[in-house]
Amino acid sequence: MLSRFALRMTQTMTERINRFLAENHPETPCLVVDLDVITEAYDLLRWYLPLARIYYAVKANPAPQIVTMLERKGANFDVASRGEIELCLDNGVAADRLSFGNTIKKEKDIAFAHQAGLRLFAFDSAPELDKLARAAPGARVFCRILVSCDGAEWPLSRKFGCAPEMAVELLRRARDLGLDPYGVSFHVGSQQTDLGQWDGAIGSAARMFSLLAEVDIELRMVNIGGGFPAHYHGDVPAIDLYTRAVMAAITRHFGNHLPEIIIEPGRSLVGDAGIIQSEVVLISEKGGGDGRRWVYLDVGKFNGLAETMDESIKYRITTPGRNGVSGPVILAGPTCDSADILYERTEYRLPLGLEVGDRVEILSTGAYTASYASVGFNGFSPIRTYCI
Repeated sequence: MLSRFALRMTQTMTERINRFLAENHPETPCLVVDLDVITEAYDLLRWYLPLARIYYAVKANPAPQIVTMLERKGANFDVASRGEIELCLDNGVAADRLSFGNTIKKEKDIAFAHQAGLRLFAFDSAPELDKLARAAPGARVFCRILVSCDGAEWPLSRKFGCAPEMAVELLRRARDLGLDPYGVSFHVGSQQTDLGQWDGAIGSAARMFSLLAEVDIELRMVNIGGGFPAHYHGDVPAIDLYTRAVMAAITRHFGNHLPEIIIEPGRSLVGDAGIIQSEVVLISEKGGGDGRRWVYLDVGKFNGLAETMDESIKYRITTPGRNGVSGPVILAGPTCDSADILYERTEYRLPLGLEVGDRVEILSTGAYTASYASVGFNGFSPIRTYCI
């Protein structure tokens, strides 16, 4: 099971995507997502983490076809806004399969969610807890804690989470406010490459369980967030190694009293399922002895490739029909914004025979591409998604 999935990820694209592009010739730039790859990734995660409940992070790719397919597979969903709640409800997801995982919520949106039937909410501060007590009385709540994100290619800042010591006090207060102190959550950073990061985070959660048990509060759940990877430019460990590391840490810190486990994958479920097909708009040189060609594509930071910010996510790139000798390039997007440079410090090489009008395919772009695109900066339309 693992070897077949790993082999698929070394390929440039699936046969279904290749056939779709050949038969339909969609206007570029476009994102094509193979739903079968998502199905396989979901089944693989369930296979290796059978004790965990999977809550798909809708923000990774909110295409209705993905939500519908995962709903039929029995997935739950991590939602961050009223819009994502409505998307899920409109596509057949029951409210009790949703977790309002954003720690920054308007009180009226909390009230909407609670009235719709959601009963699981995240928080990381006293003011957010007060909003939950007023707008979602009796709800199950979990507190997000700060943990290290070392080793993550897309690390998370201190915007979310609080110190574990503060979280203990907040969960005590949650009980006093009539809420159900359900558990603890954390996120070790997106595209995490260090398998050891989960151990320290789970250890912090286990200590919170013990401290709260002393005041008769029985936490039941640990939400380990996301962090499992897609396959970009560098190698990453296989998914079974991630799941073994997670379960080893949970067993080490909780012993025989295992908590309920929630996982919120986004990138690892949908990232490898998508390919962006783009077109070369311009190839130029700047002079001055640099020697690198500038290759401008019709997709950039503002219409799909936001995660190239600081060159954090390094996508694999192919040029179908163009092979031969290659040379170093700087890759940039089409807009009139100097920030719209994809890769300048990271070495990328493309065929010397590349020409304006050629297709360039950007692999493993199913996550955090279409959902990050602007509504029309510089008049460039958001990237169109095709789910097949």
